[in-house]
Amino acid sequence: MSIEQSAETHSSVNTCAVSTPEGNDVKKAALKRTPYSKFKRVHSNFKSPLQVSESAKVSPAEEVAELERRREQLDAEIAQLEAEGCRVEELERHIDMLHEYNDIKDIGQSLLGRIAAVRGTTTRDLYSHFGLELDD
Repeated sequence: MSIEQSAETHSSVNTCAVSTPEGNDVKKAALKRTPYSKFKRVHSNFKSPLQVSESAKVSPAEEVAELERRREQLDAEIAQLEAEGCRVEELERHIDMLHEYNDIKDIGQSLLGRIAAVRGTTTRDLYSHFGLELDD
């Protein structure tokens, strides 16, 4: 049996349900796999959002000088706030109190969500039931 006869016999015996698109069908199949997008360039190259233009690059000496200017500016702002009576300890206490408030609020939101789920209602409806404002 020749190679050609063997190939013909093998191809007629091998009946596979999967077919490969041929010719024009290849283009149609590729189009079917293209994701829908309102943007025209779905398959464009990746572009990082953190690109730095050539004009934005500065030398290390310039960067150090800018950081020193920024530190002096911040030191002046701190001195002004201290002159107005603000203290670091007081600020730290306020920050701690804000953290505690946010933790308590998160727990309250979680409880409202669970109550709403049990009652089969929305948390919005529970706000009015418990006398809460939506801005709370």
